[in-house]
Amino acid sequence: MTGTSAFWDDLARDLEDAEFLREFVVESMRIATIDEVVNALDDAREAAGMSKAELARAIQAEPATIRRLFASDKSNPTLGTLAEVAAALGMRITVEPLNDDERTKVTEPLLAGRAADPDALARHLRELRTRSKVPA
Repeated sequence: MTGTSAFWDDLARDLEDAEFLREFVVESMRIATIDEVVNALDDAREAAGMSKAELARAIQAEPATIRRLFASDKSNPTLGTLAEVAAALGMRITVEPLNDDERTKVTEPLLAGRAADPDALARHLRELRTRSKVPA
């Protein structure tokens, strides 16, 4: 991966190992998905003018639970928690299919255990993780 760190160059090589590829792709997609959902819920909370404490009361949770959900970059909420928060904000969590490009970049290598272009897969996963970062 020209112009990037040695980490991403090493990652592209590591992605040639089927077991590593599967674990890294699954974890990358998990992180990106959770970050995207949490960011959308926090945006909805702010748009509704609701404090984190008010949201916690609405779902009968400790305020610290909601603060951690929206402030931590290591958040790993349950689907149940996300669904409760979404409902309190007038939303629901849904599942959507990946577009054709993402299916080619992510799903096919995941199922096959190999990527035709490990550099492209590494770049794509990096973009997913960067795009979905929860601001500190």
